[in-house]
Amino acid sequence: MRLQKYLAQCGVASRRKAEELIRNGRISVNGKVVDTMGYLVDPNRDMVELDFKPVAAEDKKVYILLNKPSGVISSAKDERGRRTVLDLVDVTQRLYPVGRLDFMTEGLIILTNDGDFSYLMTHPKHEIPKRYRAYVKGFVTDEEADILQKGVVIDGYATAPAKVGFLNRDKTSTLLDIEIHEGRNRQVRKMCDAVGHPVIRLKRISIGFLGLGGLKKGQWRHLTQDEIKKLKEMC
Repeated sequence: MRLQKYLAQCGVASRRKAEELIRNGRISVNGKVVDTMGYLVDPNRDMVELDFKPVAAEDKKVYILLNKPSGVISSAKDERGRRTVLDLVDVTQRLYPVGRLDFMTEGLIILTNDGDFSYLMTHPKHEIPKRYRAYVKGFVTDEEADILQKGVVIDGYATAPAKVGFLNRDKTSTLLDIEIHEGRNRQVRKMCDAVGHPVIRLKRISIGFLGLGGLKKGQWRHLTQDEIKKLKEMC
């Protein structure tokens, strides 16, 4: 088994983050640091360590849906001591977020210790739709909404086509329904900036078929087996 896949299965991090740990020289196998990709391990024979502390596969996989409030970090820990999404849930397993929501964005985020599931959900080729409510400055015209739908250039790349609808608009502000299939850093905010309408508030309301339901800010629940199965099938 490839080392990064084993680390993901152990709940250490997602597969991409596990690759970063390997590149940074933080993973050792049988006492020897491994910093190259593609290294194979035998979970039944090899001793794998993170920062020279043993890691082992977790038997129970956990999948949690959280309604993240604004002002909370979407990571396992924060060097500045700010509250993270893990501070909001009460489980014994070591979890990490599937994808991210920026500090001030609220709404649906999934937490898990299943690295393979996280990899499936975040891989660009799977194009899982994500819907947002974006409350932005100014009156967004039909022409500007059409630009957002066709794609705009941000950070040197053109965004994929999106779905954009109006929920409310007046002279000073507009409430947009935006659906994207990508997950680039602060993408919705940057898209709105590109057409001259900075985001005031942003909330993710769904990932695929999965919505927030009645969860209030800061509340969470376990995903059902049926929901987990459907999400995997989408990938």
